[in-house]
Amino acid sequence: MGSAQGPSPERGVRIAIDRGGTFTDCVGNYGGKDVVIKLLSEDPANYSDAPLEGIRRIMSYFLGNEIPRGQPLDTSKIDSIRMGTTVATNALLERKGEKIAMVVTKGFKDCLAIGNQSRPKIFDLAIRKPDVLYETVVEVDERVTLEDYAEDPDRSFTNAEVRAGTPEAVSTDLVMGSSGETVRIFRRPNHEAVRSQLQEIYDQGIRSIAVCLMHGYTFPDHEAAVGRIASEIGFGHISLSHELMPMIKLVSRATSVCADAYLTPAIKKYIAGFQRGFEGGLGSKSVAKTEGVRSARCEFMQSDGGLVDVEKFTGLKAILSGPAGGVVGYAITSYDEDTKIPVIGFDMGGTSTDVSRYGEGRYEHVFETTTAGVTIQSPQLDINTVAAGGGSMLFFRNGLFVVGPDSAGAHPGPACYRKGGPAAVTDANLFLGRLLPEFFPKIFGKNENEPLDVEASRKVLQELADQVNRETGKQMSVDEAAYGFLTVANEAMTRPIRSITEAKGHDTSKHRLATFGGAGGQHAVAIAESLGIKQILIHRYSSVLSAYGMALADVVDERQEPDSKVWTDDGQTVEDLKAKMEKLKEKSRQALREQGFGDDEIAFEEYLNMRYRGTESALMIVKPTQEEAKESFGGKDWDFGQAFVKHHRYEFGFTLEERDVIVDDVRVRGIGKSFRWQEKTVDKQLKEVKRQPVDNSKRHSVSHVYFEGGRQDTPIFKLENLSVGDTIPGPAMLADGTQTIVVTPNADALILETHVVIDLDTSKGKEVPGQTPGERQVDPIMLSIFGHRFMAIAEQMGRALQKTSVSTNVKERLDFSCAIFDATGGLVANAPHLPVHLGSMSTCVRRQAEIWKGKLEKGDVIISNHPSYGGTHLPDVTLVMPAFNQAGDKILFYAASRAHHADIGGISAGSMPPHSRELYQEGAAIKSEKLVTGGRFNEARVVELFYNEPATRPGCSGTRCLADNINDLRAQVSANQKGISLIESLIEEYGEETVQFYMVNIQNNAELCVRNLLKEVSKKFEGKDLRAIDYMDDGSPIQLQVSIDAEVGEANFDFTGTGPEVYGNVNAPQAVTYSAIIYCLRCLISQDIPLNQGCLKPIKVNIPPGSLLSPSDGAAVVGGNVLTSQRVTDVIFKAFKACAASQGCCNNLTFGFGGNMAGEEVVKGFGYYETIAGGSGAGPTWEGTSGVHVHMTNTRITDSEVFERRYPVLLREFSLRKGSGGGGMHKGGDGVVRDVEFRIPVQVSILSERRVYRPYGLEGGEDGQVGLNIWVRRTERRKEAEDGKEVGEKEETEIEERRISMGAKNTAAMNAGDRIIVCTPGGGGWGLVGKEKIAKMERDPTAAWKKGSFANREDMALQA
Repeated sequence: MGSAQGPSPERGVRIAIDRGGTFTDCVGNYGGKDVVIKLLSEDPANYSDAPLEGIRRIMSYFLGNEIPRGQPLDTSKIDSIRMGTTVATNALLERKGEKIAMVVTKGFKDCLAIGNQSRPKIFDLAIRKPDVLYETVVEVDERVTLEDYAEDPDRSFTNAEVRAGTPEAVSTDLVMGSSGETVRIFRRPNHEAVRSQLQEIYDQGIRSIAVCLMHGYTFPDHEAAVGRIASEIGFGHISLSHELMPMIKLVSRATSVCADAYLTPAIKKYIAGFQRGFEGGLGSKSVAKTEGVRSARCEFMQSDGGLVDVEKFTGLKAILSGPAGGVVGYAITSYDEDTKIPVIGFDMGGTSTDVSRYGEGRYEHVFETTTAGVTIQSPQLDINTVAAGGGSMLFFRNGLFVVGPDSAGAHPGPACYRKGGPAAVTDANLFLGRLLPEFFPKIFGKNENEPLDVEASRKVLQELADQVNRETGKQMSVDEAAYGFLTVANEAMTRPIRSITEAKGHDTSKHRLATFGGAGGQHAVAIAESLGIKQILIHRYSSVLSAYGMALADVVDERQEPDSKVWTDDGQTVEDLKAKMEKLKEKSRQALREQGFGDDEIAFEEYLNMRYRGTESALMIVKPTQEEAKESFGGKDWDFGQAFVKHHRYEFGFTLEERDVIVDDVRVRGIGKSFRWQEKTVDKQLKEVKRQPVDNSKRHSVSHVYFEGGRQDTPIFKLENLSVGDTIPGPAMLADGTQTIVVTPNADALILETHVVIDLDTSKGKEVPGQTPGERQVDPIMLSIFGHRFMAIAEQMGRALQKTSVSTNVKERLDFSCAIFDATGGLVANAPHLPVHLGSMSTCVRRQAEIWKGKLEKGDVIISNHPSYGGTHLPDVTLVMPAFNQAGDKILFYAASRAHHADIGGISAGSMPPHSRELYQEGAAIKSEKLVTGGRFNEARVVELFYNEPATRPGCSGTRCLADNINDLRAQVSANQKGISLIESLIEEYGEETVQFYMVNIQNNAELCVRNLLKEVSKKFEGKDLRAIDYMDDGSPIQLQVSIDAEVGEANFDFTGTGPEVYGNVNAPQAVTYSAIIYCLRCLISQDIPLNQGCLKPIKVNIPPGSLLSPSDGAAVVGGNVLTSQRVTDVIFKAFKACAASQGCCNNLTFGFGGNMAGEEVVKGFGYYETIAGGSGAGPTWEGTSGVHVHMTNTRITDSEVFERRYPVLLREFSLRKGSGGGGMHKGGDGVVRDVEFRIPVQVSILSERRVYRPYGLEGGEDGQVGLNIWVRRTERRKEAEDGKEVGEKEETEIEERRISMGAKNTAAMNAGDRIIVCTPGGGGWGLVGKEKIAKMERDPTAAWKKGSFANREDMALQA
């Protein structure tokens, strides 16, 4: 295990433990000897605490005598205990933490209920948002903001002499925050009022509080004051956000501080119980004491991969405690500092499959991730759950093989667990001979002493095979069906692994795969093959690698402080940052000394968190090593600036030379080096090993195992019988009591001292399951794989666009979509980012394909945004790129991306004018132009189209952010290129004919799903036509009649009766209606189906020409995309009686100043655009959800603190609008109140609906409340003396506030101090008030997943 080099010389047993969900793994080491023990985490009949029982067994083994259960363990014989635990994760999952209160700035009590306002799954009508962790909220009447704003074109900076945290800060209004930003204090908290509020919740029995105040990350004084008062009252646990994680973003910090307050008491309780099992103390404080029984060091693994003393272990840092050990384990045992080959960790257990990466000799940390529905802001290893593990359930649905995400769990578990469970991945492996019952613990059946049940697996798989054959007319054997499910399972896992790696600029094929966990060895070869990886490493302790990793880990102390400096390569900035860094290092050094480390055992990693001005994508940059500094930075090891530029180019593919680089945070990771790894690295062993073919006498047995093409006689070897240097050709099975390793026919295994190494022979090629040459029948397995592949291409395009874009709209709000299309422009796969883009892009691509037929060449890109050419509204700009065959004479596919540009000119900043009457007033309108010719980007034409042309129109300006437009267009081009190259590699892998064949059939599959849905609907409504009507606020009707032909499953959507084109901007291009129909059908099917052109094949749509849903060429349409689309959706759902109306609006708020109006001087300025959440409609089995985006949009809202940092605003309130949802058996969700005060004069526009007609209730449910937009206008008026006489001239005016309704659509020049209050509509109710509720919220099967960088991005991308 490596020798002790740390603070305690070898004076006892060293123990490492990973307490997992099902098993607790223990590794003990004494005198150079290891012992491994695996026991059940829960076994109340035999012991109360699994880790204590594990320690008892290890001590009994090493001391040579049985220690009785219950006897306190002697710590004098123990050197150290290291532990990873799921206590925090379980408390979070089961919501069994401490009762807590959240203390927050007045106006933000609902900040966590609203979150970022997006809904987790865009096609779920019953929206499930995670529950908040607190019982109650205390709003403190205090307020500070930042004095300057980042988007200021003049870059002015206000200096403040007084620093936050000093006695002088109590009496001045401007102070310098700890981030270097100047803070204005508007209101200080009244201490007595705070005391009375806190006393009230204390009297209610709450003992743990979480404090998070606006801008507390840089101005901690008010939080500290609340903390002091709470301490005086007697609260047992007080979490202050500035102490835990002083990083900007109110919602993330508040969630984190709540998680800490919620979990830390539970952890302390557990630790206290654990410590009672020992005679003598645990932890560094106890070790330092000289009297009494000698104590043992005790450290817990944190989420960041570092150990911490038992006394300092907290809830916030405990969430990934167990999995972090596994990452440390494979990082130390599989990575070689000399060869520097990066490693992908693949940890597949019974209930989850986790993926991570280790490269460049450093752990990859992320600072915002989601676990159990809670988004945490804290350094964590980047661990991503990509599947439900061996328990992933198997289904055959809609002609496709589906694996997961539902899990059989540990109880009842897969069918083979003998508890009547469903078919799962484990069953497929067992039945095909890839899992060996004789090597699996016999812990099943009534008496928990029987082996896995192969017959039960066969039975459930036979049922699935029968279903496949019945529904497809094929003759598939059980073997083929089971193998098909494994192939699809591997494809489903590969997709996110590839994304995680490639999203950061890495190439999967240049990695090794380190596999561990009970089920990893059965899938490793297939996963590696798909990723292009040629070598797999499996450690001898792979099944207990998390525990083993803890034995090898270092003790870590993390420190971080915010900053806001503009980076310069030398001078005062660097000196200030160095001083800050040194201060943090000293604090960290002191903390590690207290844990018994000498200065020679302490090392530091130094980081600056840096980003380009105007972006929010900060990168954590580590200080270059001396070697790197010599190689790349002219010997300057403090050249963070160049290191940032290099890293930015690597990860995002571009740099922004003209922009300042901002330092957001200074971070130090202090490392107490406790143990040294002394075994030879894998690469050294590979160089020195003498290979010999394995002796056949070592075979344990021969089994009949299924591989591609059929069952083969496969030798089985026991791992302990194999010698170093043995090479085992595939097919073969290697097994011991904890794992089974499958070596496929195209691989070879080599035994080393520490690892099994599997090499893949890529020359043998991989066989495609179930496909014979020349066969052209649809294979459901291949169809499922291609469904994944096509979708993966669209997703990776989306990631490429998000990565390389610059604007907030694309990079943070994710207002974009990417898709691939067939040669005619029919949609093949669309990564579902925004529903309003779903069907509409296809109209655009079809039109461009017709216009440019025969005129396009490789590398050409077309640009279009015109509504008559398949556009939605002008800010949504579409780029289309063709993919040719090898000869280059035939277009096979198109790749397209559509992104919302923050400004493209027109009469108002943000290009979302509420009063546009003609299309030209909304900005640049492009019908069809070539943007890129043969790979050359025509920037001059962009300037002409976006900047010069719009400014020639009366009252219009060109774009107000041309640089962002150009950068985002380039990002769209690179996303399209990504799509084309992925399509080309797919064709290379499977052949043009096969890819085209399945492209057609995946559309047929979607068509079939929609036909089946329509048949069901017709049955439900007894063949009657479905009718509905609803109104826009101007009284324009939208009328629909749906006639269904039940025999063939076709429907006619007839919008006859819809109002005429409007002299306003709520006209919606036809493409928008198609999007709404596809979206509604997908919601009604309520299962994952491929989203493509097939969905619309059974649908005929009749839209009256000249109506507001089919307007003329020059009609204004900006509101059609964001308002009318929502009403069309409401009307469709009303016709289908699916749910009550949701808020039916996007509440589009824009503000800004500046532009280049014709004949006027160019004014530098900025534009800001946001959409605001409301209430969702209730349904037959669900309540409406409050404060969420609905139906046709799902963009995030800018975090409150970031909002105030970037723009000259003060957010007075962002809360739920109580009572705005309609009543009913199931209540509609409430809207929100958003109160924004402007600190400088700006032009403000609101574009909204549902300010007149209320969102309807259904089945007797009440309507939701309409929205309201209020302008709070500060005006001067003459002041009158009390007796009615006028006062003297000196004080003759006073400021009065007038509240003025702005109606639904308006624009106003607002002055400093003016406010806009947007009250958004609620959702309609369902069923009569007072009727008994039948709402049931199904649990999201992915709720427990660890969501690192990939899943966080996926949640952002709002995948279905």
